[in-house]
Amino acid sequence: MATIGALSIALLAAGLPAAAQAPAAEWRAVAPENLLVIDTAKGRILVELDPAIAPLSVERVRTLAARGFYDGLKFHRVIPGFMAQTGDPLGTGAGGSELPDIPGEFQFRRGRDLGFVSLDVTQAGQLGVAGSMPIFTQPDAQMMVTIDFKTAARGLFCPGVAGMARNQDPNSANSQFFLMTGVNENLSGLYTPFGRVVAGMDVVKALKAGDEAANGQVADPDVMTRVRPASALPEGQRPAVRVMTPRSPAFAALVEQKRTELGARFTVCDVQPPAEVTGG
Repeated sequence: MATIGALSIALLAAGLPAAAQAPAAEWRAVAPENLLVIDTAKGRILVELDPAIAPLSVERVRTLAARGFYDGLKFHRVIPGFMAQTGDPLGTGAGGSELPDIPGEFQFRRGRDLGFVSLDVTQAGQLGVAGSMPIFTQPDAQMMVTIDFKTAARGLFCPGVAGMARNQDPNSANSQFFLMTGVNENLSGLYTPFGRVVAGMDVVKALKAGDEAANGQVADPDVMTRVRPASALPEGQRPAVRVMTPRSPAFAALVEQKRTELGARFTVCDVQPPAEVTGG
């Protein structure tokens, strides 16, 4: 998990002065009900759930986690540089919960209150960050010609993004989900992104990989020992997370440092607002 010291080192390595970390206004607290705590033998993974992007998927994961449904379930399909999939009680990729399937949430309506920050502009639209999530969206100007004063947007499948697994039916998501370890543009608009890992990406990347010839199926998989929304944990066991806001000067400096480092190769998937974890 990130700590204040580790965060300071990361920011300094990015060329930011220590003073840039200080203002509380540059950070936002993650609500306990929107923090998914995944414990494994290899460490803890913290996922910020984003109900603004996928309310049905977030509610489903919250509900199952609070019931203890995910405890002991395997990371049954792991493909390095792509994703790690879990949430199947059968451990085969064919199972789910007793709850009904939920429809795909491949797009959402974005208002100005989402706090979107544009990092790149293309002919098709804008690429940027809102909260912890990478987003593709139409410009704010489009809001002036819509009834709800919002515009179309969708989450992108960058490293750390959590997505709902499904079968060929686009409305067949149930209990299974996956955590991205790479970039896959082909998933955007076809699968539902519902959150992003804010701490523990090293744990995700350390999960046992599957057989490439078997489409990533893992013979002796790692398991989730306990999965709960932070709000369901006793206060003494509850981690607290704050995330740097995309509109903060500190995040803008991180973005510029990354642009300088990567040049024309820079994309929205190369940056994520840093997180600080305490407690738990």
